[in-house]
Amino acid sequence: MTKIVIIGGVAGGASAAARARRVSETAEIIMLERGEFVSFANCGLPYHISGEIESRDALLLQTPESFKSRFNVDVRVFNEVIAIDRQAKRLNIRNHITHEIYQESYDKLLLSPGASPIKPPISGINNQFVHSLRNIPDMDRVLANLVLHKPKHATVVGGGFIGLEMVEALRHRGLEVSLLELADQVMGPVDIEMANILHQKLVDNKVDLRLKTGLTAVNECQIQLAEADITDDYDKPVPPHSHLQLTLSDNSTLATDLVILAIGVKPETSLASECDLVLGPLGGIRVDAGMRTSDADIYAVGDAIETADFVSGNPSLVPLAGPANRQGRLAADNMLGGDRLYRATQGTAICKLFDMAIASTGLNEKSLLRQAIPFEKIYVHTASHASYYPGAHPITLKLLFCPDNGRILGAQAAGIDGVDKRIDVLAVAQRAGMTVYDLADLELTYAPPFGSARDVVNQAGMVAANVLLGDEVTCHTQDLQALTATQIIVDVRNPGELTAVGAIDNAINIPLPQLRDRLNELPKDKELLLLCQVGLRGHVACRMLVQHGFKARNLSGGYKTYQMVNARF
Repeated sequence: MTKIVIIGGVAGGASAAARARRVSETAEIIMLERGEFVSFANCGLPYHISGEIESRDALLLQTPESFKSRFNVDVRVFNEVIAIDRQAKRLNIRNHITHEIYQESYDKLLLSPGASPIKPPISGINNQFVHSLRNIPDMDRVLANLVLHKPKHATVVGGGFIGLEMVEALRHRGLEVSLLELADQVMGPVDIEMANILHQKLVDNKVDLRLKTGLTAVNECQIQLAEADITDDYDKPVPPHSHLQLTLSDNSTLATDLVILAIGVKPETSLASECDLVLGPLGGIRVDAGMRTSDADIYAVGDAIETADFVSGNPSLVPLAGPANRQGRLAADNMLGGDRLYRATQGTAICKLFDMAIASTGLNEKSLLRQAIPFEKIYVHTASHASYYPGAHPITLKLLFCPDNGRILGAQAAGIDGVDKRIDVLAVAQRAGMTVYDLADLELTYAPPFGSARDVVNQAGMVAANVLLGDEVTCHTQDLQALTATQIIVDVRNPGELTAVGAIDNAINIPLPQLRDRLNELPKDKELLLLCQVGLRGHVACRMLVQHGFKARNLSGGYKTYQMVNARF
């Protein structure tokens, strides 16, 4: 009989425990959790704070009792592993209820400690009004603060998934919100022009967005009693006050009542490090494709480990529930004699922000440049479903692909409707080894309420294939901004669009319907950089001009992409 001990629950540990029992009815399975909750929906925490998920109990997926009755797993909450003796295959465990320290042996050990919120060494950071959000107790403390102190203003530090979700949650509750982000954009997994869509959404929803701005100090204000508290004259208005004064990296100050730290997370590796398991170059636990650590009898899964990136093969840290769940299932099989392999991580993710969503899969342009991976990129702006059916919304999609063979390197999409569907399709296509040529041939569901006869994904594949086949040569915003004496910009939109939407200085405007009759106005000794609103008319113009002997390139994504790239917040 194999004895499996699992350290940590939630996505990785809990899925491993359940899978191990399904594989072996005779295995002894013990799960140790230092906190109170062994299996909870940590991705749902901001939505309970906002009130959108009304019941706290809805976040509690399994309890020690349900694990015991359904899976015969011995779950011990408030039991923290404080040391691992690899040679003896024995754990030292502290029971936080009885304060007893005891030992437990194992045949196979699984580490699923997760990742901890980054808490920088900032003066005043350990304040009752400063919170992180990792688990149920963290959520309870935030809610208690909201109920007891009734803050009017909150500051969120960090613009990643949790940061953006907390911004929305706090605005949903009626608070004024400032968002501090040290980088030049929120949502690091996407490129800055895509993030600019989020920046605009934040501003539109009255969020005080401060990019390139960090938190350097927290000072608690002395709250003086309001006059009404002294005189019992409650007819007088009580002036607003703030509990905290924040010092920011630009030397400004910000008065606020509540701070949510969402700077990011770091792998929990203390146990692994103390027992001399090998860590990877990024600071996570190093595992092989079978989830084995440097000790053949110790496995690790989830946010604490480094896995191979699907595109580059390089080590990566991807703290997402989906990969952790799959890794836990796979590790359980291998601890019980299986030989399954984890097939790298794509990092497919999505985030809701007010009425829109942004999603991505694979590598972004920043990562490709940093790793010197050659790529081409195209942008597509089109409707989420047939534009003549009510309720269609624009989707912006960015596709990154290999210039040699059309391999899909990454994709990003933003919009109000249908973003998840498109990125899910592209994530499957990428994992299946499909190319941009295959995207053009995908047969996807179509009816006017749901999609278009030529879906967003089809269209992206066709545009990318045009580039690779030489049917169209594209240019990008930086090309227009670095215009040479041998190039001119030709805008084929209608004059009214230029007035309503905006135009590029020094561009020649010849509307597409007039272009054939005005070819003589264009020089053949210069390269023509063409643009329209989203790229479609520019493509038609480009094909026309090339066949008339002109040298022409089309701005991918048109003026809409140009605006995205040049937006400043």
